[in-house]
Amino acid sequence: MEGGWPVSEANEPNAMSEANEPNAMSEANEPNAASGIMTETHGEVVQMNMIQAINSALDVMMARDPDVVVMGEDVGYFGGVFRATAGLQQKYGKNRVFDTPITECGIIGVAVGMGAYGLRPVPEIQFADYIYPALDQLVSEAARLRYRSAGEFISPMTVRSPFGGGIFGGQTHSQSPEGIFTHVSGVKTVIPSTPYDAKGLLIAAIEDNDPVIFFEPKRIYNGPFDGHYDTPAKSWAGHEAAQVPTGYYRVPLGEARVARPGAALTVLCYGTMVHVVENTVREMGVDAEILDLRTLVPLDIEAIERSVKKTGRCLIVHEATRTSGFGAELMALVQERCFYHLEAPIERVTGFDTPYPHSLEWAYFPGPVRIREAINKILKD
Repeated sequence: MEGGWPVSEANEPNAMSEANEPNAMSEANEPNAASGIMTETHGEVVQMNMIQAINSALDVMMARDPDVVVMGEDVGYFGGVFRATAGLQQKYGKNRVFDTPITECGIIGVAVGMGAYGLRPVPEIQFADYIYPALDQLVSEAARLRYRSAGEFISPMTVRSPFGGGIFGGQTHSQSPEGIFTHVSGVKTVIPSTPYDAKGLLIAAIEDNDPVIFFEPKRIYNGPFDGHYDTPAKSWAGHEAAQVPTGYYRVPLGEARVARPGAALTVLCYGTMVHVVENTVREMGVDAEILDLRTLVPLDIEAIERSVKKTGRCLIVHEATRTSGFGAELMALVQERCFYHLEAPIERVTGFDTPYPHSLEWAYFPGPVRIREAINKILKD
């Protein structure tokens, strides 16, 4: 896998081998391990939106592992600003689900200590826009702890945070800072696009022995978004990816998902953009292959390479600002690995290099109009 990986778990002196991990399933028992679908399933399958799936993942992991604790602003009694932790404090008590002061640096600093002590904290940063005060603890402490202690200590925390726009949140409730964390060696970055993936990826993140930034695209908490802001909102009702097992299962980190197979071009995207792109190519009648990256670090570069070499064309779509966005890294990797297979220049559709504008949100948001223009340009070349 490509990217700034932490040390391989196979070489971790304090990590249990996969064969001895009580929560791990052998690959021989993983019915769909090759496709990264799941490693084990218990319980009935029910319809969930993304908030319910995240809540279910936390519930499952707290029941399985007494070392899992949930912390953050308003996550306890109130159940979180989006209700993703609703009911957990009543079920597991105030020692395992507790509210914190409004201090992001303090929240993550405490979580670093908890992880070194042996707990598995799941701190919530209420909006990704407010994660910046915690950067010192995340970058200088959590990401470096395993390395600086020669494996004596680890930092098995999963930092949950809603991110992205499309909800008229303005400049302080709409940012997409994922590119900052992909630059930090020792941190994994995960972004789901469906309720099914949200639960499975969150469980895998909590079980991981390294710090994971788990960004949740809040525009699709309650339903997929097709990019048309002037049409009625859709719910997850009836969506195949909203059928979620109530029990334990994992979606492995580092495995992309082919959201739509195709041959005309490859579109690399994640989070909300997966649904916007799907709808746009459907409206255009273009046979595009859409690759939902799911995790940015570790990155499934093999899946990207296979797809681009097959189609010969590549479009990258993300909501974050353009300059030094993760799309720039994707462009470099595709150019390095697939140059002789490319039939046209790689294109990007991204946010602009400005604060997220409230009044011009849909001009900033990478919607169907700009995606359609980029696809037509690629197919014309």
